Amino acid sequence: MKEEDVDWIIYHLIIQKPVTDAETICAESGFDALTTSASLGRLEKNLLIELTEGKIRALNIGEALIRCQMKYTDDLPFIIENGVIKARKP
Repeated sequence: MKEEDVDWIIYHLIIQKPVTDAETICAESGFDALTTSASLGRLEKNLLIELTEGKIRALNIGEALIRCQMKYTDDLPFIIENGVIKARKP
């Protein structure tokens, strides 16, 4: 199976719940831990999910757009730290 297909399946499992974890995703998807972990890494890198302390949640459109802008723009006056928007320190 292609990586994109695995990511699509896993992403759709994640968006069905407010918060989940990798073990639950493995059980529900039938993929092994290595495949699931790789997919989660790709989804996080592409700003579709957030992994925090073993918990996984889908980012909403606004969060994804802000994170994308933050990733590619160095002069924004704010940062997101642990889900909190803060003023960037000079």
